[in-house]
Amino acid sequence: MELTEVFGSNAFNDRVMKERLPKPVYRMLRETIEQDLPLRPDVAEVVANAMKDWALEKGATHYTHWFQPLTGITAEKHDSFISPTADGGIIVEFSGKQLIQGEPDASSFPSGGLRSTFEARGYTAWDCTSPAILKTDVAGNVTLTIPTAFYSYYGEALDKKTPLLRSMKALSKQALRVLRALGNTSSTKVCPTVGPEQEYFLVDKQFYLERIDLMLTGRTLFGAPAPKGQELEDQYFGAIKDRVSAFMSDLNAELWKMGITAKTQHNEVAPAQYEMAPIFATTNIATDHNQLVMETLQKVALRRDLVCLLHEKPYAGINGSGKHNNWSLSTDDGVNLLEPGNTPGENVQFLLVLSALIKAVDTHADILRATCAHAGNDHRLGANEAPPAIVSIFMGDELTDILEKLARGQKVSAKGAQFLRVGVDTLPAIPRDNTDRNRTSPFAFTGNKFEFRMVGSAQSIAGTNVALNTIAAEALDEIATRLEKSKDKNAEAAAIIKEIYKKHGRVIFNGNNYSEAWAKEAARRGLPNVTNAVDALKSFVTDKSIRLFEKYGVLSHKELDSRYEIYVEIYAKQINIEALAALDMVKKQFLPAATEYATFLAESIASFKAAGVASPVQTDLLKKLGALMASAYRNLEKLEVATARAQKIDNTVRRAEAYRDKVIPAMQALRADIDALEMFVPKDLWPVPTYTDLLFKL
Repeated sequence: MELTEVFGSNAFNDRVMKERLPKPVYRMLRETIEQDLPLRPDVAEVVANAMKDWALEKGATHYTHWFQPLTGITAEKHDSFISPTADGGIIVEFSGKQLIQGEPDASSFPSGGLRSTFEARGYTAWDCTSPAILKTDVAGNVTLTIPTAFYSYYGEALDKKTPLLRSMKALSKQALRVLRALGNTSSTKVCPTVGPEQEYFLVDKQFYLERIDLMLTGRTLFGAPAPKGQELEDQYFGAIKDRVSAFMSDLNAELWKMGITAKTQHNEVAPAQYEMAPIFATTNIATDHNQLVMETLQKVALRRDLVCLLHEKPYAGINGSGKHNNWSLSTDDGVNLLEPGNTPGENVQFLLVLSALIKAVDTHADILRATCAHAGNDHRLGANEAPPAIVSIFMGDELTDILEKLARGQKVSAKGAQFLRVGVDTLPAIPRDNTDRNRTSPFAFTGNKFEFRMVGSAQSIAGTNVALNTIAAEALDEIATRLEKSKDKNAEAAAIIKEIYKKHGRVIFNGNNYSEAWAKEAARRGLPNVTNAVDALKSFVTDKSIRLFEKYGVLSHKELDSRYEIYVEIYAKQINIEALAALDMVKKQFLPAATEYATFLAESIASFKAAGVASPVQTDLLKKLGALMASAYRNLEKLEVATARAQKIDNTVRRAEAYRDKVIPAMQALRADIDALEMFVPKDLWPVPTYTDLLFKL
């Protein structure tokens, strides 16, 4: 099949709906999607029948309401299309009610106190703004997968999609107010759009199965550095190995069939690390698609005897993996509100929206940081490949200069389009962007979008975009209110831009975010620097956060409290699993291996002595080995004690703090000893694949 025929062949997208639905029904469904209108039951009935026929033609036997609980991954319960008849046969049916509503058990998903085990009823509701798709497993089974929201019996959001849809509505409303105040009457909706880049590692399946830590935690809890890492900078954008290329080809085929616009693929910085990126989509669809991308990465890898690692830091000493959330704002008539144009200093609409983002990020940097807070990302944030925990904005010299001049009341001269020439006549003159790229910045303006680089590779992008949409809505709300009250819109716009830069320009930093000097400068400016997840998550339940999310109808006080409780508890559980896995590996694998080698050395020394030959090398090795084993055993006991004490703490937050302050340092001390032992024990005795095996044998 041609690529154009393959793409979207497993998606019940707009093209399929236009072909299969009666024109009046199609028109009413489009109105529901585009104008945020309630879905009519009679429309749902016709859509359900068309969706069923389409799915059956493509081999589907089951359907599922696919949702995104607060576990960070997705959930699904499969039901077949069959219904029994009185004569013992079956009919195939799928009603409008079955399409728009499901009823999964809500008690077995984390709810942070919103639900109890004896209060199990929950609902899934069809999100018609995101296309249904067909998922095919390795055995060829086809399932109609329907994107849904998930909420409780009393209407509280138990998922990540519901608040995301609410935040998109809030942002559109406030952005339209600004546009109307500036005289724009053509746009009827403003949509946040996202293009999430996804980083990941691949490892040979056999090596993965030989490492308990990778299987249970997603990262290596132990491992001495390989002789070669990423220091030669020869992996990034390098030639893709055949085995990896075959995997990427399979991945693209699966994603394209579901209508996911997988566009870019390349080697990342670290050995065995890669990246894929799609084309922009509305935030809701992009979030659904990214969840499908992560799931498909892992499924397709297994078909090639590989395992895809999505943990933010699967290996110590080399780059971890992030998820760059490229965020922008577009109107329904095709205008990018973050497009500066050739003369950004004269583009009032752009400057107002830009100023709104500056104000929003400076005011709510703590909330943005909280959306990226979890145990895996604590290993990554602040390291050399990731932004620090300090939230700042990279604006670039030209835009910063424009804002500074406007703040001082100076005239801004239009530079117009500029071109790069490098002295080779055969090379074309390249138009230069208004900004450079700063790969160290957490929130960088990159031409006509902002790139938020703090999201962890295993995380859903929903939380970050809920926060971005809501803080932007608040800033735009305040700007719109001022413009609406003003008689001279241009003068008021100029005053707003000037005031915001003077008050919130402290968040703009165009330099090296990795430098120690910036950490000191950020502290002087009063920018928060929260270096761990347990403290960062507290920002979800501050008075400021509660006022923000409740004002715009995105999350209630109860819903925020529940999320805080869930995420802190997940942190503690993740560290507990890591600690138990570490104890298991040291007791059952590493110390026995070291003991076997020590026994060999002792017997060797005895044999040399019996032969009247000195054995200084073996004696020295045995002494060093014995010292490391003794230290490892002491640290093993310390980790056991710290873990047992943390497990007994009833309070969720204090338990998480104990894991952070006591268990993690004990794990690190134990790892130092085991990694040192690895450098002594012969490879044929070492019980797990080494970093050289994991990173370079693909």
